[in-house]
Amino acid sequence: MRPPDREAIAAAAARIAPHIRRTPLLRLPAGALSPGHSLTLKLELLQASGSFKPRGAFNRMLSSPPPPAGVVAASGGNHGAAVAYAACALGVPAEIFVPELTGPAKRARIEGYGARLRVAGAAYDEARAESERRAAETGALLVHAYDQAEVLAGQGTVAREWQEQAPELTHLLVATGGGGLIGGIAAWHAGGDVRVISVEPEACPTLAAALQAGRPVPVPVGGLAADSLGARQVGGLMFPLAQRHVAEAVLVPDAAIREAQRRLWEACRILAEPGGATALAALLSGRWQAPAGARVGVLVCGGNCDPASLA
Repeated sequence: MRPPDREAIAAAAARIAPHIRRTPLLRLPAGALSPGHSLTLKLELLQASGSFKPRGAFNRMLSSPPPPAGVVAASGGNHGAAVAYAACALGVPAEIFVPELTGPAKRARIEGYGARLRVAGAAYDEARAESERRAAETGALLVHAYDQAEVLAGQGTVAREWQEQAPELTHLLVATGGGGLIGGIAAWHAGGDVRVISVEPEACPTLAAALQAGRPVPVPVGGLAADSLGARQVGGLMFPLAQRHVAEAVLVPDAAIREAQRRLWEACRILAEPGGATALAALLSGRWQAPAGARVGVLVCGGNCDPASLA
């Protein structure tokens, strides 16, 4: 299977348009959030189900209509909620496998959309293996969190939409877990002038480790954002895209992620989950320095967290 190109992403955008939201931008002058930098935030946490994930879920399910057995997915939380939401909208049953680390807010959101929730294993990789076994057993359509061409194309619609809204941007900061989001964004900007920057927690360095090794490799999983960025290994389908079209892979500590969450709340009243604040953490912590003249966009990709977690 080949990774998507611009044509596939444009087709995905048309296919999923009736089902997703065109999320807004927040343009901030220098000093409003980050000293010395004006920023354009893409508020994808306002997407249906609370993250960017419905884009890929809908594109997979509309490209390959589910059988009577419905759909099966594994997730740390956001992908599961997106698949459950899409299945509810399309009138098909959904069974979602999550690891033990998935928090109550994300479990409640999955069940709230009518999906059957299964807890399997301590980490995402164990839930993924169980979901694949279940799909083979029942004949349900497997909707992978990040390593399917239809999912990558769906996530790439974020980049297409963002470029329409803010064509002046030169650098995009994007959080990376399994790589579906940044893979789709890199596919849209392949060969273009926009530089795509991957940001990962130090405790979940899937893409940074893969780029260093020259191939996807397993990494330890832990830290504050493990429920959304906690893939053990970056997707094989997106990896060639990352090698060619991701300009840098930056790692940030958990303390910087928590500070980015706090700053988003205090300065903008945006309640982002740790994974949703990870991209901003690279800039606020100084782990990534914007070059002179850069026009920087930051993707705030998820907001599924308990507000009390910021206390």
